Amino acid sequence: MAIITSVALALLAQGPVEAVPGPQAGYDVGYEELVANDNRAARQAIENCEELAAADPARLINHGIALARMGDYDAARTEFEAAAGARDSVELETAAGDWVDSRRLARKALAMLDKGEFARYYALSLR
Repeated sequence: MAIITSVALALLAQGPVEAVPGPQAGYDVGYEELVANDNRAARQAIENCEELAAADPARLINHGIALARMGDYDAARTEFEAAAGARDSVELETAAGDWVDSRRLARKALAMLDKGEFARYYALSLR
């Protein structure tokens, strides 16, 4: 839950997508790094998180956001699709404090990916 919130919060803080918070949950899902737009550090934190299952929706969404922002759109799509197609969903808190179904948040991230909305983050990271 914290991961998706962190992702949703980070995305909303920078535009239409938010990151899901993680520190309150007691595990690192890259929330602070995503909010700071340090996508490499976010990716590393998420990939090194041993507390969450690989199929955890928050982990998948935050990881997908970091990947998309780094320009790895195919890998990001795989993460978002896994979260969107999960049999079970969870309510995730966004940076704005809203609670959103994980599948809905993943579909929003997929729509953003389809519209090329992550490309501007990738361009910013190149500067």
